[in-house]
Amino acid sequence: MKVLNFLLRMVFGAIGIQIINAILISQNISVFVGLNVLTLLTVGSLGISGLGLLYGIAAFGIL
Repeated sequence: MKVLNFLLRMVFGAIGIQIINAILISQNISVFVGLNVLTLLTVGSLGISGLGLLYGIAAFGIL
């Protein structure tokens, strides 16, 4: 059950990243989060807060 929950958060997180990237690009905002193993693991383990964390890191340019 936990594995299914993790996988669903990963899938919906990936969809969310694509949608948010498209919205930000259409508004000429240069904050972009790519899809890779680490971003999917972050979203899968933390959920919506992980998504916010990824965009916060990208906006502040920490990494």
